[in-house]
Amino acid sequence: ESAPYYGGQEMAARLAEKGIDVTVIADAAAFALMPRVDKVFLPTHAVMANGGLIAPSGGHMLALAAQEHSVPVVCITGLFKLCPLYPHNLDAFNELRSPDAVLDFKAHQAVPNAEVLNPAYDYIPPEMLDLYITNNTTTTTGGHQPSYIYRLLAEYYHPADHTLVEEF
Repeated sequence: ESAPYYGGQEMAARLAEKGIDVTVIADAAAFALMPRVDKVFLPTHAVMANGGLIAPSGGHMLALAAQEHSVPVVCITGLFKLCPLYPHNLDAFNELRSPDAVLDFKAHQAVPNAEVLNPAYDYIPPEMLDLYITNNTTTTTGGHQPSYIYRLLAEYYHPADHTLVEEF
């Protein structure tokens, strides 16, 4: 369902319109239902230089459940989402959204000492991913392993693009 914004419900509706069988479950039920799953497809915010993934919040939980049940995790992404940076400081790659989506103001007043966090993204290490399918994936290549991302970066980025500081 992709709470609290329910993007999963919107995607399920679009897939169902195309004749694809879909099942929508609560986010909390992902681990319990993972044995019934053939593949996990994750969207991406960015693909890091080490092959790791910055995915919408909740993606790490899905990848952990998939890993535990030996279900392949596939990331669908465009090459424009490749990032030449390494995930040294994960807080720098995240943002906190309004806590109101998780706990509305009136409910928060009932528990004033509670800190409410609503992170936008999760980091998923490359060891938890099986395949990247990109806009240059052909039927002969079939996709890219996370360990191959560095090679794609070398093909699509000039080395000067890796330095984000202006030199004088």
